[in-house]
Amino acid sequence: MLDRPAASAAQALLPALQLGPITVDTPVVLAPMAGITNTAFRRLCREYGGGLYVNEMVTARALVERRPESLRIIKHEPDEVPRSVQLYSVDPVTTGHAVRMLVEEDRCDHIDLNFGCPVPKVTRKGGGAALPWKIRLFESIVATTVREASKANIPVTVKMRRGVDEDHLTYVEAGRVARDAGVAAVALHGRTARQHYSGTADWDSIKRLRDSLPDIPVLGNGDIWSAEDALDMVERTGVDGVVVGRGCQGRPWLFGDLQAAFEGRDERYRPDLPMVISTLLRHAEMLIPYFDGDERKAMQDIRKHVAWYFKGYPIGGSLRSQLVTVETMAQLQDLLGELDQSIGYPGEPAEGPRGRAGSAKKVHLPQDWLASQELNAQQREMIQAAEVDTSGG
Repeated sequence: MLDRPAASAAQALLPALQLGPITVDTPVVLAPMAGITNTAFRRLCREYGGGLYVNEMVTARALVERRPESLRIIKHEPDEVPRSVQLYSVDPVTTGHAVRMLVEEDRCDHIDLNFGCPVPKVTRKGGGAALPWKIRLFESIVATTVREASKANIPVTVKMRRGVDEDHLTYVEAGRVARDAGVAAVALHGRTARQHYSGTADWDSIKRLRDSLPDIPVLGNGDIWSAEDALDMVERTGVDGVVVGRGCQGRPWLFGDLQAAFEGRDERYRPDLPMVISTLLRHAEMLIPYFDGDERKAMQDIRKHVAWYFKGYPIGGSLRSQLVTVETMAQLQDLLGELDQSIGYPGEPAEGPRGRAGSAKKVHLPQDWLASQELNAQQREMIQAAEVDTSGG
């Protein structure tokens, strides 16, 4: 259900986002989320609104080794244009090999580098949100990526957090280093690694980065749960666009709301239960070809989305429990067929934060990682070894 208020004069709030040769008419980016932003979900979001849709994070080493799951992650359907790949690496040499592969095999149109992941299996090896602290290593990875990608005129962007914790903030220095290395844009999640997804994103930091980098686009990420939040972030920080992660979980139509908002229109999706059901079914159907026809895998994947789709809708605990154990498409259709089709949009209960916020956590780091911004000999050896066995996001 699309809510269409009385027509008013529409005026675009922001110009299109320009990333090298790529023009993103709606300055909105889907944040890569492990296990979420696969081809099926990206294509579903695209059906509602414009933007840049980035795949799940893939490791440089896994690409170089041509691991089947990593090749699946970077696969795009013909209607996915531009093709956007997020790459994770801790070693410049491996990064170079991976980007060269992407370029020579024509596997993407845009590369985003992940320096924002806060999960222990990444940070304990010096990767993700931990890596910008080692500023020369950061510079080397970014510069190598830009050099190799530029051979095919592929723009490179960087996504990062404020720093490891409040005592080890890196975002301004890292932003300037990335700009000087030739990136097309920088995105900042307004939290530290220690915060994970807890608390409130610091939009003042996003504004500070925007003010520090007047010559390239800066994108803001964190606590965008609605189109109104996106408009508020732009007004408060001056960013050139927004990056949306958890806010679109179970709500792919958010990208329709965002496009309308940035085009100066008031239309918003207010989905009744039949719309939610049809969208969930379409999502499940699209997952089957993604998993090469393995219906059981597709159903296992859709289970995690059920609570997000039905947030705020009175469908009953028993049915919810059955939905998160579905094994077949027919079973999913039968269960959804039991729902009351007359249930309308529930309003505020369906909006707001979704996904697990959790609490602040200790950041797992390599030994003596914060003692210096330069790598010591032991850390240099560790980085080279880490690239060999790090996989996933």
